[in-house]
Amino acid sequence: MTYCIGMLLDQGIVMASDSRTNAGVDNISTFRKVTVFQRPRDRVFVLMAAGNLAASQAVVNLLREAIAANGTGQEERSPNLFDSATMFDAARCVGECIREVHRRDADSLQRFGLEFNVSFLLGGQIAGEPLRLFNIYPAANFIEATADTSYFQIGEFKYGKPILDRVITRQSSLEEAAKCALISMDSTIRSNLSVGPPVDLVLVRNHDLRVSHHRVIDAEDPYFRQIRNGWGDALRKAFKDLPDPDLAG
Repeated sequence: MTYCIGMLLDQGIVMASDSRTNAGVDNISTFRKVTVFQRPRDRVFVLMAAGNLAASQAVVNLLREAIAANGTGQEERSPNLFDSATMFDAARCVGECIREVHRRDADSLQRFGLEFNVSFLLGGQIAGEPLRLFNIYPAANFIEATADTSYFQIGEFKYGKPILDRVITRQSSLEEAAKCALISMDSTIRSNLSVGPPVDLVLVRNHDLRVSHHRVIDAEDPYFRQIRNGWGDALRKAFKDLPDPDLAG
């Protein structure tokens, strides 16, 4: 399993994902879930995946192959992120690649009792457009973040949702959102063995048209340890400061 967050803010986009795919007593695997496609000063896309690793890697490889085929003179080409006129077209492009992998693999998975399960967060910007963020489902349909919905989550999201609901608005700063993303990630890591570091934290500032900041954070990262401990201490203090219920009678 995995956990990915995408937040659309006035200042930019903040996205974070863990790197764990399998977890057990003797089976822990780490794979990066984030892929960046960018052409500086023209467009930038940050793609994060949850679900079946083989399916998500196949989708990413199709997207890469389509970009590589651009300009080769091939009459028929797969959807191409670098040809997309809008972010909506880019989300459709990812959806078409999901459908292609589904056509190829879904029946085989079903014969082994497995579901085709892969989802993506796509955030970024194309020159002349505002920043946009999409949640793309296994059926290849998608929804877009709006003024009323500032963030999306995919994967094992329930443990990390409360802090996002209480803190994040479109007016949040990138620094606040990055801190909130890491607290949300820590809450999930503490409660679910299938989510674990290292964590990819990616920021795209509005109109930068490139990845502005990409940091890989492991469990021993000093700042991550500081906020993990500080958040736990603050929660315990807030809990202790609340009045106890009156249980008399």
